[in-house]
Amino acid sequence: MRGSNDWKVPGSDVRLTGQAGGALDGLSFVAKDLFDVAGHPTGGGNPDWPRHRPVPEVHAWAVQTLLDAGADLVGKSITDEISLGLLGENAFDGTPLNPRAPDRVPGGSSSGSASAVARGDCHTALGTDTGGSVRVPASFCGLYGMRTTHGSLPLDGMVPQAPGSDTTGWFARDAATFARVGQALLGRPVPASLPTRLVVAIDAFGFADPGVQAALAPAVAKLGRLIGALREDSMAPQGLSVWGRAQRTLQMAEAWATFGDWVQRDVPRFSFLVARSLMAGSAVSAADLAAAALMRDEVRGRLAHLVPPGTILCLPTTPGPAPRKGLPLREMDRVRDRINCLCAQGGLAGHPQLSLPVAELDGAPIGLSILGARGADLDLIAVARAMALQP
Repeated sequence: MRGSNDWKVPGSDVRLTGQAGGALDGLSFVAKDLFDVAGHPTGGGNPDWPRHRPVPEVHAWAVQTLLDAGADLVGKSITDEISLGLLGENAFDGTPLNPRAPDRVPGGSSSGSASAVARGDCHTALGTDTGGSVRVPASFCGLYGMRTTHGSLPLDGMVPQAPGSDTTGWFARDAATFARVGQALLGRPVPASLPTRLVVAIDAFGFADPGVQAALAPAVAKLGRLIGALREDSMAPQGLSVWGRAQRTLQMAEAWATFGDWVQRDVPRFSFLVARSLMAGSAVSAADLAAAALMRDEVRGRLAHLVPPGTILCLPTTPGPAPRKGLPLREMDRVRDRINCLCAQGGLAGHPQLSLPVAELDGAPIGLSILGARGADLDLIAVARAMALQP
């Protein structure tokens, strides 16, 4: 295992020059090791994943899009094994540094991408978000991070986990760069107008750790002044833990459908946590899957009502700042379960969500998320850019 300060995939040396004169000319990026880069194996964070898979001959759609826009690829970044993780600790490749809180985890599964951006080793980075894998490291490392509307960006050349929830996202340290990358990936300019209604998810703020509401209060007030009309409401009337359980059930069942044949055929090596998740997915009953699917329908109906076009909702991205490295398993499980409760709406409903780096708690970053209607990705970016310009 390597030292904890390195975000790069072990043994990789990837550098590609973007097309001259593009909209992202002068920017550099790294790609999470779930995205294909032609001529280089896609490792997926696990030593056995690439063993019987051909080296890609073409770039993943997201990689090619950024190269075509002029950005230079400067590396492939560590991911939690086959993207099954929220904390960023990889038993094989190591734990990338969280530059904003070096004694704490960077968040996963896009841990290396967040670390590289936060360290200033690149301007932006590609990540994936199924159950929180961009939003969580964005919050923990003090970055802008986007989970796009489910289905809005092609996932060609990206290792899937749970296709019903998988999305591509990206990170940046500043709002201007974040917007430039978003325009390149989404293929449209950021609008000049902003949403006109703001909902504050009071159940999410109440669920978070003590101190989170106070830490985020100035940013919520600033957001309210920017948007205008503000009201409070519960995001999850059934209960955040009920949403979290439904998302976990669906995601683990889909992950087993994705990886089960490989697991049974090749008997690959896994860390205990990843093996446990896969086995849990293999054991999901038809009745539990059906109940979770019904809850997903409820969640989609709730968010369609709560966040129509022109409205955004805000909530803490994570229940608190990044936990310290090396937690005992029992404490780690508790942390992961609580994070999942504040991230489940992404996979269940497919709405876009953007984490803003607006506050600190206990000396470590914590993000405020804004969530919009399906397809309102660029509206969220417009809000992020406007927030950054406000005194």
